[in-house]
Amino acid sequence: MNLKHIITFVLVFMSYTVNAQDPIFTQSNNLPITLNPGFTGFEDNGRVYAGMLSRMQWPGLDLNINTQYAFANQSFEGNRLAFGVGINAHWQRESFNNYNFFQFNINYAQRFRIADNWYFRPGVEVGVGNKNNRFRNLTLGAQLNINTGVINPVSVDPLGNNTRNFFFMDFSTGVVFERIENSNDVSYWFGASAKHINRPDISFVEGENSKLDMLISLHGTYRFPFLNDDSKVLMTANYMRQGQFDRLDLGPLFQLDQFLVGVTAATNPAQNTANRHLVTSINGFLGMEYSSFRFGVSYDHNVSKIGNTGGVYEFSLTFLSECKYCKRNRQRKR
Repeated sequence: MNLKHIITFVLVFMSYTVNAQDPIFTQSNNLPITLNPGFTGFEDNGRVYAGMLSRMQWPGLDLNINTQYAFANQSFEGNRLAFGVGINAHWQRESFNNYNFFQFNINYAQRFRIADNWYFRPGVEVGVGNKNNRFRNLTLGAQLNINTGVINPVSVDPLGNNTRNFFFMDFSTGVVFERIENSNDVSYWFGASAKHINRPDISFVEGENSKLDMLISLHGTYRFPFLNDDSKVLMTANYMRQGQFDRLDLGPLFQLDQFLVGVTAATNPAQNTANRHLVTSINGFLGMEYSSFRFGVSYDHNVSKIGNTGGVYEFSLTFLSECKYCKRNRQRKR
């Protein structure tokens, strides 16, 4: 095996082990559309909901991961049919191995009233993704002529022309059950989603077959008044599993008038390796609402022995239009 085989093997292997998992957002309890297409149009009453989320992970390590997410959706009300339509995109870059990923999705969810105050929302998501490690920028041993010092722009190695920027189709689905009790301003929802149900091939090498594991998520929120009518508490939980890895986030979010304060614990219930910890990080969240906008910032404090990572930072900005069909401008559901 020559130098090019070795380097390519190492980079591809690193890509499989590091990038085979989806980006997980700390603020998914604040932006559940990142978890489940069933939340498309979740605010109802013809409202437009849009926003962005920026994540910077482990700035203290050489493996610096930056992830961006943006979305927009709207609900549509009819005499017999209510549904939501939306789009979202996310992209990710890793500084260590020049890994770049981009995906664009279209979402659709429909709302059914199944009982008094109970609603059922099935949703689907269809997208196309692209991943790139910039293999073609490598200069390897097979291209070097040590007698003349000339670098051949084309490698004679058969693997050299067998990598490409890979596009793949991706399909996801999810459901949400919601109950709203207007009399006491209590509401709660729970849902489940399955991403990558078609197990797309994400191999960098033509002729190889590397299936992306499905991401299964179970999540829920219970919202109730706290202190007065302008203050709420949201108890949130989110369990995720992809391949051999799992994660459970638990914690409260307090909404005090226009301010939000929350804390969650990210845990690893399976602990399927010797170095895994039950609690991996403690995550704090601060937010503020101003008019139709909500600003949020979070920080993950690592409590495991992975090292001085520098933590994880996230910043979010969302917009929710005024309610078209309400007698008053109803508050956000989350």
